[in-house]
Amino acid sequence: MNKRKGIAAILVSVMVLALLAGCTKKFDASGYTKSILDLYYKGETEQYVKLTQTTKEKAEEQYTQNLDQMVEELSEWELSDELMEKFRGFLADLNKNVKYTVGEAKEDKDGNFTVDVTVEPIMNLTDAVDVYVERYEEYTQKLMEDVENGAKIPTEEEILNDEIELYYNVLRESLDSGVKYGDAETVTMHVEKNSDNKYEIPQEDFKALEALTMSTDFN
Repeated sequence: MNKRKGIAAILVSVMVLALLAGCTKKFDASGYTKSILDLYYKGETEQYVKLTQTTKEKAEEQYTQNLDQMVEELSEWELSDELMEKFRGFLADLNKNVKYTVGEAKEDKDGNFTVDVTVEPIMNLTDAVDVYVERYEEYTQKLMEDVENGAKIPTEEEILNDEIELYYNVLRESLDSGVKYGDAETVTMHVEKNSDNKYEIPQEDFKALEALTMSTDFN
């Protein structure tokens, strides 16, 4: 199922963060970086609220919006509402298992910082492929047998929904059975002052980090 590659990419490709600026007074670049990651992946708001002087309600809204955006990316497959909600729960649980370690901040002469973040990629998406392929073959075999025995041929939409639900079930089982991690890799985050003299991290740094969080190598 080539479509599973597209879905797997969606699972790790969205990290929508609005201008998450930290104030400059006694600025903790390492703590600020960790607070953003903790909010995005874990839904933890306490440190983010302290370091950005926002409200808990706004932080929670940001977390929800990010999760909504990830789920919305799946809408192109025209999945059932039930399956979309299942994926929402799966994505929330998957993100909570992302493992990262935020290092000490290094300040340059301009008052900007770099922070190394070490990530151990989740391997479950890749490791679940063999199980999926086996179950997909069983599904297609049963489908052909049912049609030969007089069953109604399902629509393309119904087949796609069945395929993706099958993929979801495999991923859910894999995650529930225990998270597997790969070798650690490190990405450098740049915490820099913007035009308002507040700190923020470039979107491309988040994308580089996000690319390391989960393995989607299906070769």
